[in-house]
Amino acid sequence: MPRSKRSKLVTLAQTDKKGRENKERIFDDIREALDQFKYTWVLGLQDVRTPVLQDIRRDWTGSKLIMGKRKVLEKALGQTPAEEYKDNLHELTKYTEGVVGLLFTDESAETVSDYFKAYVKSDYSRAKSKSPITFVIPEGIVYSRGGQVSVEEDVPMSHSMEPTLRNKLQLPTKIVHGKITLEKPYKVVEKGTVLDVRQALILKTFGVACSDFKVKIIAYHDGESNEVKNFVDEN
Repeated sequence: MPRSKRSKLVTLAQTDKKGRENKERIFDDIREALDQFKYTWVLGLQDVRTPVLQDIRRDWTGSKLIMGKRKVLEKALGQTPAEEYKDNLHELTKYTEGVVGLLFTDESAETVSDYFKAYVKSDYSRAKSKSPITFVIPEGIVYSRGGQVSVEEDVPMSHSMEPTLRNKLQLPTKIVHGKITLEKPYKVVEKGTVLDVRQALILKTFGVACSDFKVKIIAYHDGESNEVKNFVDEN
C-alpha cells in the first residue's frame, strides 16, 4: 500500500525561533486549508496594499487567503511528485514567483475568475512608480483637489497647510489675502515619468488616487480532478 502524501515529514529552513515558528504556522495553515478546500489558487499580489487584502478577506469570508515566503509556500504544497501534499500539486509551484498569495476556496473556478477580473482598487501612486497622469496645479488660489474638480465643487486649501506645501513639498506658494496661492501653474509630474518621493506626496496631499491595482489570477489546482489550470497567457 503506498504511503499517504499527508504523512510526510518536511523540514523547514533553519532560522531564529520566532521566524521558525511563523514559518511553521503558515506551513500548518496551508496543509489544513488543503484538506478543507477543493481549489487552491495562486494570486499575483505584487505591490499589494493593505486595503486590497482587506477587501479580499471580507469578500471571501468562506474561503482562506494565505501569504508567506515563497519557499514556505512551496514546501507546504510540495515541490516534487514525491513531496506534494496532493496529486499533481507540485505543478502549482511553477507559478509562485514574485509576491503571491494562496486562496483556498470551494467556489467555482468561474466565480473566482470573474471576481478578480472585475476587481480594481484605486490608490495613491507610490514613489518609483510611473505616474499614470500629468498633474498641474493651476495658478491662483490653491484648492484642496488641485484643479481636478471645478472650483464650485472644491474648497480652498486651508491656510495652515501653506508651510507644508512651501517647505516640505517645495511648492512656490504664498499667502495672499489669507489664501494659499500660486503666481503661475505648477507642473508636478508628466504622465509616464517615474515619481520621486516628493511628487508622490504631492499627489497624495491633493487626493490624487490615480493608480489602479488589480490582482492577477495565475493558476489553480482542482483538489478533486488533481488538474492544474494556468492563466499566464491571459495575464
